[in-house]
Amino acid sequence: MTDEFDLDILKKVPAPQPDAGKRDAAMREALSAFDAEKKSAGTQGSTAGSRLMTILQRSWSTTMTAMTKGRLMSGTAIAGILAVPLAGYLAFAVMNEGYRPGFTDTAPVDFAQGVPPSLDDTMVLGRNQASGAYREAEESDAAIVLGEALPAPMPTAPSFAKRTLVGDGSAKIAPGMERLRRDRFETYETSSVRAVLEDPVSTFSIDVDTASYSVVRRAIMEGRLPDPDSVRVEELINYFNYAYPLPENRSAPFGVNVSVSPTPWNPDTKLMHIGIQGFDIEPENRPAANLVFLIDVSGSMDEADKLPLLKSGFRLLLDKLDERDTISIVTYAGNAGTVLEPTSASERDKILHAIDTLEPGGTTAGAAGIEEAYRLAREARIEGGVNRVMLATDGDFNVGATSDEELKRMIEDRRDDGIFLSVFGFGKGNYNDQLMQVLAQNGNGTAAYIDTLAEAQKTLVEEAGSTLFPIAKDVKIQVEFNPQTVAEYRLIGYETRALKREDFNNDRVDAGDIGSGHSVTAIYEITPVGSPAVQNDPLRYGSAEKPAADTDASSGEYAFLKLRYKLPDETQSHLMTTPIGHEFDRARLASLSTDARFSIAVAAFGQKLRDTDAVADYSWDEIRDLAAGARGEDPFGYRSEFLRLVGLAESLDR
Repeated sequence: MTDEFDLDILKKVPAPQPDAGKRDAAMREALSAFDAEKKSAGTQGSTAGSRLMTILQRSWSTTMTAMTKGRLMSGTAIAGILAVPLAGYLAFAVMNEGYRPGFTDTAPVDFAQGVPPSLDDTMVLGRNQASGAYREAEESDAAIVLGEALPAPMPTAPSFAKRTLVGDGSAKIAPGMERLRRDRFETYETSSVRAVLEDPVSTFSIDVDTASYSVVRRAIMEGRLPDPDSVRVEELINYFNYAYPLPENRSAPFGVNVSVSPTPWNPDTKLMHIGIQGFDIEPENRPAANLVFLIDVSGSMDEADKLPLLKSGFRLLLDKLDERDTISIVTYAGNAGTVLEPTSASERDKILHAIDTLEPGGTTAGAAGIEEAYRLAREARIEGGVNRVMLATDGDFNVGATSDEELKRMIEDRRDDGIFLSVFGFGKGNYNDQLMQVLAQNGNGTAAYIDTLAEAQKTLVEEAGSTLFPIAKDVKIQVEFNPQTVAEYRLIGYETRALKREDFNNDRVDAGDIGSGHSVTAIYEITPVGSPAVQNDPLRYGSAEKPAADTDASSGEYAFLKLRYKLPDETQSHLMTTPIGHEFDRARLASLSTDARFSIAVAAFGQKLRDTDAVADYSWDEIRDLAAGARGEDPFGYRSEFLRLVGLAESLDR
């Protein structure tokens, strides 16, 4: 035992001076160890955002201590030291204050006193995915250094959270502020009512994408109404399967089903409902598939609803494939790499092992990944089969070709090889829906958004035929309205799929694709001649084009429907036509099939979410009642889920 004399000697030994560098290094090591433990074991503790706040607070404290220990500094010098750290510190404090676990929206700030935060809008909850040294702040504490230049200031916009500095230097949210999410959606205007005498022809591309419905569902289930720009009504309608009558044989791959009925939200207009049903290929007769999984493994995919969900979904898809099919895997993060060379789908263990080894990390070199995936698809090409790249990502491309236009040109240059591109979006807060649409629409493929394993099951297993095996491409619809019977019309949805009138007969213009057994629904609201619902006044000097002379062939028609398509391996289109006359009239909405009535309820729901004037007086209860009466057979519960969403949306709308 040490005696008291020895202890007295130790008391007199001066303590060593603290080494700031060693202290900071030790702190960084501790934080790194904490992060590693948190990611592997799911331990509790500070989030990355809180950790960054600790670093900033520690650095701020050090700076202020140095300034208050008697070191003489001029006012100008003090101001120079304070300027950038103060802006950065306040910006992070505001973001940290606004964070709640489970939400990924951010509130970029606009300081009322003329001190805008030098903070890039991609910095979210401690993760900075901006350019240069700021790209991965969560993985590198050194990416935030007080006194160095931060990214360019964020522009002030009405949708930003307005915050005001109060007397004690804190920030508070101004009343009526709106939070800005980083998810990207294309902004578009809802289709307007068109006067038939002025604009008698409506042309658009078929759309069988379903991403919008999943995005809308996720928003509502999280307790918020969706961003109106995320609501593409046609994608909500076409999310559901409708059992329209099938075509009789493969020589004409579509059956066209039309009805005209009263409009539930306006007794003075009618709905022209068009249901197109694709031919269903028997599983044993389906073509062989050459599939390249192009998987985003960048740092932004390191979340439970991104890469882990993606891996589980692709494992499910593997169950639908057999020895006829070939699988390749390409990943991209910083640069692209081949994880699995073309391999028979019968080698299940080898493919599953390749999927299981995928780990996130790095930046997002999406363009390089696309190049590599198309190269592999060409090498393993199956003549007469399906050759498809299946891109799975949150869409956050930030290395290489990153603009939508650049990527669009890249995809267009390669689709002529007969290789289709399907896009599967994952995650939130970082999701680039706008880019997903660009890639899918220009890659002769479809876009889906997978937010749950159940959605992966629906998209990749239950609907594998329509997802993987196309029966037609570049499918376009053109409807010419008869001015003798129809005064005005409005296409519900398809705003982002509109085509020019002359594009219909131009086989070089790309359009949508339809898979095996898939149905497509389009709905027009039409205003009969003489109806009090007509919105446009007649022209004083007459129309630019005189109506065609009345003939026996056209006098009883509402419109003339034309459908143009190409078979998957052809470059020249085929034409189908259907005159829509009064024989398609239904006196009551109840006379329609359950599928038609349910699709109309979904159309009303989508318009309601977009705050469309036409359904302003049509209540959520009426939408739910219409859908409930047309639920029909619902083996997987999708229509029942829709009814719940309507009820939740009504509550949120209050």
